[in-house]
Amino acid sequence: MEAVLVIVALIFIAALVLGAYATVKAVGAAKRGVDRTVAQARRTVEDTTLRARSFAPQGTASELAQLRLKLRTSMRATQDALHARVGEDTTLQESLGLFSRLSVHGHELDGELKRLETEPDKAHVRNLLPDLRARTEQITTSADALRHAARDRASHFAGDDLDALSAQIDLEAGALRHWTAPDARPAAPEASDTAGKVQQPARPAITPPGVRPVYPWQKKPRPESTT
Repeated sequence: MEAVLVIVALIFIAALVLGAYATVKAVGAAKRGVDRTVAQARRTVEDTTLRARSFAPQGTASELAQLRLKLRTSMRATQDALHARVGEDTTLQESLGLFSRLSVHGHELDGELKRLETEPDKAHVRNLLPDLRARTEQITTSADALRHAARDRASHFAGDDLDALSAQIDLEAGALRHWTAPDARPAAPEASDTAGKVQQPARPAITPPGVRPVYPWQKKPRPESTT
């Protein structure tokens, strides 16, 4: 009896532990989901604000917004393109490594541009703009090169697969069209019996002239009108 009670107690404790573990996992997953939603909402608001500023009359604030928007758009598009294809093409792992290193410079530049948005010394900001433009162009050019190369690679392999599939379909279609008429069955040899047996009439090998064969899928002919 004591052994049964111990087993029941262990099962109960195990159920509690598993329940607590499942609860912690669920809370963690929910928290990560909330964090992703908040981060996405924050990015959306920030991108909308940058677009609004980029359309403002030309000035340091407008140019800073344009540089940030260009940088963020290029980096995000490249990140999405690489992550979307790395599962199908493991050779892109090296490209992801290079992009991670490039992202460090991208985050640093984005942070610097963001800080300069609140810089009261606009003359100082204008002096920094040529270098900021050059760095933005260098980072986005590299990001675009990785993204375009990944897409070109995927398109090349997709084209090769489509060419091979089309060739196979052409061969199969040709095989389906290559038919020959069934060989006519040879006429049955005439049975002759030297002992004086009656000869059996031979079966005709083909349909006699003037008689068309009737196949089971054909409709029955309509009777001709006698009127």
